[in-house]
Amino acid sequence: MSENARILLVDDEPAMLRYIKTLLEVDDYKVETASTGEEALQRIDKGMDPDLVLLDVLMPGIDGLETLEQLRQKRPATKVVMLSCVNDTKKVVQAMRLGAQDYLTKPFQKAELDAVIDQCLSQGKVPIGGEAEDVGDDTFFIAASPAMRKIRSQAALVANVDIPVLLLGESGTGKEVLARLIHKLSPRAHRTFLKVNCAAVPADLLESELFGYEPGAFTGATHAKPGKFELCNKGTILLDEIGEMPPMLQAKLLHVLQDQHFSRLGSRSVIKVDVRILAATNIDIPQALATKRLREDLYYRLNAFTLQLPPLRERKEEIPVLLKQSMTRMAESYARPPLPLTPQLLEACQTYNWPGNLRELNNFLKRYLILGDEHLAAAELQPRHDGNGGHAAAAHSEAGAKSDAGGGLKSLARSAKDEAEGEAIRQALEQTNWNRKQAAALLQISYKALLYKIRQYGIAETKSHHKLSAGA
Repeated sequence: MSENARILLVDDEPAMLRYIKTLLEVDDYKVETASTGEEALQRIDKGMDPDLVLLDVLMPGIDGLETLEQLRQKRPATKVVMLSCVNDTKKVVQAMRLGAQDYLTKPFQKAELDAVIDQCLSQGKVPIGGEAEDVGDDTFFIAASPAMRKIRSQAALVANVDIPVLLLGESGTGKEVLARLIHKLSPRAHRTFLKVNCAAVPADLLESELFGYEPGAFTGATHAKPGKFELCNKGTILLDEIGEMPPMLQAKLLHVLQDQHFSRLGSRSVIKVDVRILAATNIDIPQALATKRLREDLYYRLNAFTLQLPPLRERKEEIPVLLKQSMTRMAESYARPPLPLTPQLLEACQTYNWPGNLRELNNFLKRYLILGDEHLAAAELQPRHDGNGGHAAAAHSEAGAKSDAGGGLKSLARSAKDEAEGEAIRQALEQTNWNRKQAAALLQISYKALLYKIRQYGIAETKSHHKLSAGA
């Protein structure tokens, strides 16, 4: 708890004002009160700079939302918690979009108020390197940068409002981890969380995967099978890569969002479900809407609230935390001692732009853990001077020897990376007794990609394992 923090309490009900003020002063907060939005804004104009504002939504004159909007313009960094006697979803969403940190419904217990205040006042003061937040299925949410702490705060707020949420961001930025965090923080936390990758399931099978089918619905349907929506009743479903869903299926999904009921393939019976839908995509939304790749009505239904995950290159202060947390978990998973993250390696990691974001970082760390060679690991991260690595190419007038030297460095970096990748594949194959499917899973690449790389690097199976590769 942050003692002696300054709190501005704004409420038009004198009894409520006295009650909350008493609760706050018990914990040694410095409390000032205002009965209207106008009075609160005047205090801000006169120089008051509170650490936190508790702001009632329903007030005469300027209401709480309008006061919040003006307050954010005057003091963008001031944290605001909205208070209301009505749990109005539209007002909650509007308050979140205007920048409120949280929302409390009156009457509330002192413990609820304490928890919200502690959360708000601790934001921005979380030490870099704080513990990762376990969100299930061996995944962790790490908020070690201002951008990610803001995302964490918004996720906590939207988790308690039962609306669809659209998660945007480049591939590998952690949209599934964020979805798991929202589920964990929601009232549905004790229920099922399911993910469906709309890009990984063939279009003709995706409908039956989501909604199930009856016997005889199509060739090979010999028995009834429930879909993901039935299995996830009362829980949360993440529709990943929503932009890859066929338009016809998007129309059916829209009806589920509107009415919360559907029919299995081959059935006329209506099944009613209560499922919270989270959707994720890395597509260009305006372009997808313009080309009809994404239905406009579905987009606006899913877009009740949007969370945009920044790429890793925009939150590089998190890289040391991510590396240390991931190294500990991976070493434990592979029953190996964790390897040191030297200042030189950390510097190389923070200089690199990570186009593949968290997914690329985890795969890089996995190769380093398997190979155990810091120099090879660092060589992977050297910039390529081909116009795509963030470094300008040499001028044409300076070609000559400089160009040759640059080519030599590029060749050396590529050679080191290929050597590291090839060795990582060899070790994974050795570790799995040359079971290529298990090795692909260990390396987190597809089976086809592994076969291609085995051919690319000319990796030959050793005689001692010749008999063990059958069926792999």
